[in-house]
Amino acid sequence: MATCCIQPLDITKVRIQLYSEAGNKSLNPFKVAKDVYAEGGIRKFYVGLDSALMRQASYTTMRMGLYFNLFEWLKSTKPAGQNLSFLEKAVLSLSAGGFASLFGNPFDLALIRMQSDGMLPAAERRNYTNVFNAVFRISKEEGILGLWKGATPTVVRAMSLNLGMLAPYDEAKERLAPFTGYGTKSNVLLASAISGFFASFCSLPFDNIKTKMQKMKPDENGKLPYNGFIDGFRKTLAKEGFLRLWAGFPTFYVRIAPHAMITWIVSESFRKTSFFKIQYFQLLLLMLLQRTSFQKK
Repeated sequence: MATCCIQPLDITKVRIQLYSEAGNKSLNPFKVAKDVYAEGGIRKFYVGLDSALMRQASYTTMRMGLYFNLFEWLKSTKPAGQNLSFLEKAVLSLSAGGFASLFGNPFDLALIRMQSDGMLPAAERRNYTNVFNAVFRISKEEGILGLWKGATPTVVRAMSLNLGMLAPYDEAKERLAPFTGYGTKSNVLLASAISGFFASFCSLPFDNIKTKMQKMKPDENGKLPYNGFIDGFRKTLAKEGFLRLWAGFPTFYVRIAPHAMITWIVSESFRKTSFFKIQYFQLLLLMLLQRTSFQKK
């Protein structure tokens, strides 16, 4: 649900980052969105939606499940009524985000390529038809390990996003509890907005480099624009400047904040569900997505 709502913002954010890479001075999100619309109307904003859903079904479900289960396990080892420290929450957030992102990278790679395809010359476009076609062609044309292109910035981005989203969320809920009540709708919404801001600020520079590395293609001499994660950062700083690492921040926050709110509201309803039931829900969702994709074929 959250992914479907924010998909138009996601493709706008990706295009802003690529406009910045190309040297465009104006990164107005409304102008960028207008350009996307001119390419194919409303449907263009939902290019790669199946990839986004698969990424969320694998990455988001796993990171939330890991965090909650580790959180409850660690809390059970403490005296009754004692909360986890912020440092403990941060370590759990980093661990859950980094581990889960490795599983979601193939779908994230497919999503970025499908969203950026329209910016390439017609002869250079990959023209993936759906997420499964993208994953199959990448593994065939670039090898199985090609599915983990950009994995380093993806993992770092996921760890920083989780650090900004998960730990501040629980911390904000506890701090706001005297004013809103713990676990109330207002408590969850305000904590979600706060965690969305920190998640956006912490992760956007890494998201920027990840986008560039995952969409890149070799030139006529077979040379790639970036030799790796550090090289991507170095060239971005040299060409675009430090502040351009946060290119598209307002759009990214508007994308992250509602996504965080919807995710937390839904996840709170599942928070007391057993680990195995969560895994069953995840498996069922994957099966439904696969069935829908094959029916479209």
